Amino acid sequence: MSTAATLSHSAMSDAEWEARVDLAAVYRLVAYYGWDDVIYNHASMRVPGEPRHFLMKRHELLYTEVTASNLVKVCMDEDLDERAGVNRPGFTLHGGVLAARPDVNCALHVHTATGMAIAGLKHGLRMVSQQAIRFYQRLGYHAYEGLTEDFAERERINRDLGQNRAMIMRNHGLLTVGRTAREAFVLMQHLIEAAEIQLRMEATGAELVEIPPEICAKTARQYEAHDAGRGSADWAAYLRMLDKVDRSYRN
Repeated sequence: MSTAATLSHSAMSDAEWEARVDLAAVYRLVAYYGWDDVIYNHASMRVPGEPRHFLMKRHELLYTEVTASNLVKVCMDEDLDERAGVNRPGFTLHGGVLAARPDVNCALHVHTATGMAIAGLKHGLRMVSQQAIRFYQRLGYHAYEGLTEDFAERERINRDLGQNRAMIMRNHGLLTVGRTAREAFVLMQHLIEAAEIQLRMEATGAELVEIPPEICAKTARQYEAHDAGRGSADWAAYLRMLDKVDRSYRN
C-alpha cells in the first residue's frame, strides 16, 4: 500500500513530519547541486516508528516540486510500481537497501556524469584526495545488471553494499546510505567531489600521489567521529541555504 495524497503535519507524528522535511530537503539539495535527472533517481527515508515503511518522491514530480507533504509512504515488503505512485527501479533499490540495513534510515542514488564516469573505471575510486578517504574500506561495487526492476537483484545489491557507507554501481551511478538525511547527502557530496578530483588528476596523465593506507585508515575514523559530532551542525546550514532559495519544501 502507498500513500500518495498530500498530507498535513496534523495527520502524522512530529517525528514523521521532521523526516519528511529532511527528505524533501535532500531532493531540493540534489536539484540545487545539479545532480537530478528530471524525474528519475531517488532519495528515501525510513519512517520513524514504522521500520518497514519508507518515504520517496512521487514518480512524476521534478525534484524542485517535492515537498514534505507530497512524499509517498510505501511498505518495503510489497511489490510496487508506478501504479502506486512510485518509480519501480527506485522502489526496488531503496526498499531492498532499507530492508537489509536496519542501521540505515536514508539512502540517496544519483546518475551524475561524474559518478557514471568513475563507475566505468575498472580501478574505481582511488585514495588521492581527502574527500575520497571518507570511503576508505567503506565502499562497495555492484556490477551492472540493467534497469533495477527485478527484486532478485536486491540480494546482490545488498551483498555488494555490505556494511559500507556507499557503493559505486558499475556503469550506472552512485549510492550513499546514512543514519540521517544529512549523512546520506554529505556522503554523496564528498563521493561526487572525490570522483571529479580523481578524474581531473587522471586527465593530466601525470603520476598521482596515493595516500598511504595507515593515513587513510586514521582519517576515515576521524571523519566518522566528525559526522557523529560537530559535523552534524552543517545540516541546519544547508536548510538555511535552501530557505533563502525556496522554502516550499517545508510545506
